[in-house]
Amino acid sequence: MKLLVVSATKSEIQPTLNHFSCTGDRLLETEKFDILITGVGMVATAFALGQHLDANKYNTVVNVGIAGSFDRSIALGELVNVVTDTFAELGTEDHDQFISLPQLGFGEHTFHTSPTDIPNLKQVKAITVNKVHGNAASIANTVKLYQPEIESMEGAAVFYACQQTNVAVLQVRSISNYVEPRNRENWKIGLAVDNLNSWLINYLTNL
Repeated sequence: MKLLVVSATKSEIQPTLNHFSCTGDRLLETEKFDILITGVGMVATAFALGQHLDANKYNTVVNVGIAGSFDRSIALGELVNVVTDTFAELGTEDHDQFISLPQLGFGEHTFHTSPTDIPNLKQVKAITVNKVHGNAASIANTVKLYQPEIESMEGAAVFYACQQTNVAVLQVRSISNYVEPRNRENWKIGLAVDNLNSWLINYLTNL
């Protein structure tokens, strides 16, 4: 059985694709691992995994990408190991109160990594969102609700799909920016991508 690397975009893992001479559109295959490019967001990710995640073919999924951090003790460019991820927006508003999916009695919204130790990477709690935060009031409300350390647009969807198919999963994110009122001048996307791919190339080389 093989390992499946899942990324929302090629740009986040282009150095890895170049290193291993991976070519193709959505599913790029090698002898030891495959790479699935899902598209941005939880819907595109769920659809792509529904098409390609085969429990008889893959024993592990590794979700990688960049992310924003609520926690300023995490350095820009630092890699983290996401151990818990929550669909932050699934629920309903009751005036000023947000009622989550579990509180409504409609199922879970938080999912977990498989028990895996990734040396030298901080373990963090994440949320998955449809729109990344860039408003001070919504950031404050989200922190109050979930106390997240990072956010992405795909992570919880990957965890959910792997739970449903009984495939082991881990998620590694590289921090490109802090979650704050939108300010592109503060972003370090290039650094985050470089560090993510250095880790990923080493990880895949040592399979």
